[in-house]
Amino acid sequence: MNFILVNGRTPRARFFCALCGESIRESYLREIGTQLCYCDHVCYADHCRSAVMALVKGARPSLVAAVAPSPSQSFSTT
Repeated sequence: MNFILVNGRTPRARFFCALCGESIRESYLREIGTQLCYCDHVCYADHCRSAVMALVKGARPSLVAAVAPSPSQSFSTT
């Protein structure tokens, strides 16, 4: 989580919050890696939380595939 907090300066171009779509004003956060702007720390935190949840949901099928037995394994019931 790397970001820059900008106070008292509006961006040169017209920017909107990457999460809620509000116009960026004098104070905003800019994520260093993606250069996305967020109107405040709440939107930035919500964006990070939703990204983590997407990763968790995406990782779940791979975890199941890694733990599930392969079709070549046979189980004897005798």
